[in-house]
Amino acid sequence: MKIKLGIAPIAWSNDDMPELGGDTPIEKCLEDAKTSGFSGIELGGKFPRNPGITNFLLNKFNLKMPGGWYGSLLRARTAKEEWLALQDHLNLLKLVKADVFIFADVSGSIQGDGSKPLSSRPSLEKDEWKSYCQKINELSNMLIDEGMPMSYHEHMGTIIQSEEDVDKFISCTNENTFLLYDTGHLMFAKADYEKILKTYISRINHVHCKDIRKNIFLNSIKNDLSFRDSFLEGVFTVPGDGCIDYNPLIKILYDNEYTNWLVIEAEQDPKKANPLEYAKIGYKYLNSILTKNGYYI
Repeated sequence: MKIKLGIAPIAWSNDDMPELGGDTPIEKCLEDAKTSGFSGIELGGKFPRNPGITNFLLNKFNLKMPGGWYGSLLRARTAKEEWLALQDHLNLLKLVKADVFIFADVSGSIQGDGSKPLSSRPSLEKDEWKSYCQKINELSNMLIDEGMPMSYHEHMGTIIQSEEDVDKFISCTNENTFLLYDTGHLMFAKADYEKILKTYISRINHVHCKDIRKNIFLNSIKNDLSFRDSFLEGVFTVPGDGCIDYNPLIKILYDNEYTNWLVIEAEQDPKKANPLEYAKIGYKYLNSILTKNGYYI
């Protein structure tokens, strides 16, 4: 069974902290991604927002674009307001023939604020869940109609972070609302990421593969570091370089005939973790696990 393996440009240049890899041209990122063996790359801040130029770059390096992160403010907006706000992003993804609309809610997010500890992340109040998920359902339906299904990204430092959040979110949203399954963020949130994959596999349409350096993770939790300081310390890395065993996860995907994208996404300081070197580590490890479980790329 064939599967698609891609990578995110965040290892080369960080959108939240432009000083990390800010001098790295997008062409270098694309060349490294192709050299490492990947067939796709997600949208990042270095890509021009002109779809013609973006398509030219993708074609030059023979890469596809699975999707791209959209940071919404839906908690304080109506569905209609958010729909109008996301149009430019949606149109770009449609024109580059992406597969999913990666949707995250950054309302009150602490992910880029080095002064705010992990414990201070925002959360939905009990009486907000129903109305919030109704808005998600409206947007999911509209995105499906546009041929660009939502892939909601649970993310550290945001209102949808924990296993409990994911459970509530899935239970309150409709069948057109899909989840972006991110191993690293779920482990960092102390969730049972294998259980989540087994339980919600039918609602998962995109997978981010990142790994965790356990000692840094434990230190981040113990000392209640900020998300920013945690990743600068190196809490995230590529699959095969941390403590997550991908074999049972890939087996679950294979047994459920998942054939969409797996995307390596591990935000690191490129001066500490050479992007090309780590891209190759991640590709080699995942390719071996995929092959072992019956997949081919």
